Amino acid sequence: MAKTGDYVARKSYGKDLCFVIVEIDEETQTAILKGIDVRLMADAPLSDLEVVSDEERQQFEAYRHHLESECVRLIRSRREKESEKLSLRKEARFDSRPDFFERPGRVLHLDGDGTYLQKCLAMYRELGIRAFGEHMAESRMPEAVRALLEQYEPDILIITGHDGVIRKGKDLSDIRNYRNSLNFVRTVQNARRHSRSMDDLVIIAGACQSHFESLLDAGANFASSPQRIMIHALDPVFIAEKVAYTPINQTVNVYDVVQSTYTGTDGIGGLESRGKYRLGLPKSLY
Repeated sequence: MAKTGDYVARKSYGKDLCFVIVEIDEETQTAILKGIDVRLMADAPLSDLEVVSDEERQQFEAYRHHLESECVRLIRSRREKESEKLSLRKEARFDSRPDFFERPGRVLHLDGDGTYLQKCLAMYRELGIRAFGEHMAESRMPEAVRALLEQYEPDILIITGHDGVIRKGKDLSDIRNYRNSLNFVRTVQNARRHSRSMDDLVIIAGACQSHFESLLDAGANFASSPQRIMIHALDPVFIAEKVAYTPINQTVNVYDVVQSTYTGTDGIGGLESRGKYRLGLPKSLY
């Protein structure tokens, strides 16, 4: 019988995803599950769970590494192409002088999952983005966000963690049928009280199956999940990367930014937003 802390898969879903059991209700024999690679909280009968073998875990890990590597490869390929355009911009603006410096947008990342936050911070470092991370329960985010914005003054704010539809088959337009969408909405609303302009502060909000429409209505620039599907742990990072490296005199191509994610337009959507990348002169010797 599976127990708290075990890595499991759901038999009724063809063992498509790997979860860890975070809590068990002994009375109902139901487990609360947290996705290993997707930002999903779910519940399942213990009878539907199968403990994942070491070999199966290695297979899940290998697939995850493959997806991450492919996303990074696509980002680097896109940057190479963009660098050619950027070199022309540098020559036009700085008379070909080599002593310019670059400043991509700065990120504040609020995450309800500490493990995912560390993965995201590592990816920001790999992608050359200055980022600050704060781990807290999704329910604490609404009251904490304004003070954190004053402390860090980021260009890009990410609000994420775990979410999911609570009652399968219920009204998906009702935000009360989601685990944390209302917490994310309230956090976005409070962030907008700090910075009302969608160009001054770009907000990326949501997790698996989140109430996409409410997040955009609250003031998010990008949000999950239009088709109420699962998103990957790193999807918000790849959105932030595109915003951070798009020049301030350009709007982010919504289609391009969504294509940088694992899940595409079914998992993430958004509004035209101005980029946060700036060139500066001169480059300091110190």
